[in-house]
Amino acid sequence: MKIKRLFVDRAVQYEAAVQAVRARLPEVPCELVDDAAAVYHCVNDAPDPVGAGKQMLLLTRNKGAFVRNCPGTREYTCCGYQILHMGTYCTMDCAYCILQSYFHPPLMQYFVNHADLFSDLDRTFSRDTISRIGTGEFTDSLIWTSWTDLVAQLVNTFAGQHRAVLELKSKAVSIAPLKSIDHRRKTIMAWSLNTEKIIRNEERHTAGLAARLRAAKTCEALGYPLAFHFDPMILYPGCEADYRRVVERLFTAVSADNIVWISMGTFRFMPDLKPIVAQRFPSSSIVYGEFIPGLDGKMRYFKPLRIQLLKKMASWIRELAPQVFVYLCMEDDAVWRKALGYIPAERGGLPHLLDQCAMRHCGVEAGGRNNFEF
Repeated sequence: MKIKRLFVDRAVQYEAAVQAVRARLPEVPCELVDDAAAVYHCVNDAPDPVGAGKQMLLLTRNKGAFVRNCPGTREYTCCGYQILHMGTYCTMDCAYCILQSYFHPPLMQYFVNHADLFSDLDRTFSRDTISRIGTGEFTDSLIWTSWTDLVAQLVNTFAGQHRAVLELKSKAVSIAPLKSIDHRRKTIMAWSLNTEKIIRNEERHTAGLAARLRAAKTCEALGYPLAFHFDPMILYPGCEADYRRVVERLFTAVSADNIVWISMGTFRFMPDLKPIVAQRFPSSSIVYGEFIPGLDGKMRYFKPLRIQLLKKMASWIRELAPQVFVYLCMEDDAVWRKALGYIPAERGGLPHLLDQCAMRHCGVEAGGRNNFEF
């Protein structure tokens, strides 16, 4: 999808980031607004508010923290990820996307108070602990490269320190602005992967599987460490053979030695997403599987079904790349034990295990001198 309407919060109209976006979208009508209410009205009045919000971009200020802890739950093992809240929503249109029901109304927003953003990062870098930071919780990491230089600036900023890694997770392949950066392996290029059937039927306006793997191969050649996320994995007749083929294609495209981690998670959703999917994706059947309410209130596949797919997936990855660290996203100890053969607490906890991966592949470390000498 393309941006068709641009709105600028009057309070930030003179920010450099605003001028940069407007220069890259000269043909898009631009309107100054006093607050977000006027934009919300435009979205809510559309026949398809979710789709309309993907074609309207509001340039505004983030009034809260830019670096936040991942909103995990106590019931399921959390990875200790931190979110860099650079913007919200996405031009892609995946049937299973929780953001369709998370934002009210759903709207593309880009936060332009970058001085505050980089101040938050400086405070994070000054800590004596390792930080794993990503921009892909509330948006896709790479869609912004067409309109802004922020992603490239972030890669440069992370290259100048050694206590944190930046993970750019995407279903897009807009990597051109990142090709000439001396990233010093402090940025992990990551892609969400799924089967050809799911990408074709449930992930509208995303890059195809072959394109994602080609982009990963290009980034590997540029020295970037890689990561991959099989999440959400969706059950359907023949899905196991399809997921196995994706694993085989992955390790044909890139070297297992350059993969920092691979995560796996099965489809889960809040109940209020179901009517949205039914209305916006009438041919989709993903919300009509064998689900039960989880401890976090989300609908999840029956535990035996989750374990069966996750266990097989882990075995296929280990068969081709036994050295790659594989972890589960938002699962309990019982699923970890049966799918992967251990629980994270036995090995220091999941955050510790992921920190070790970042140290090994990206050269980050806790404590000591913060900035490299350029």
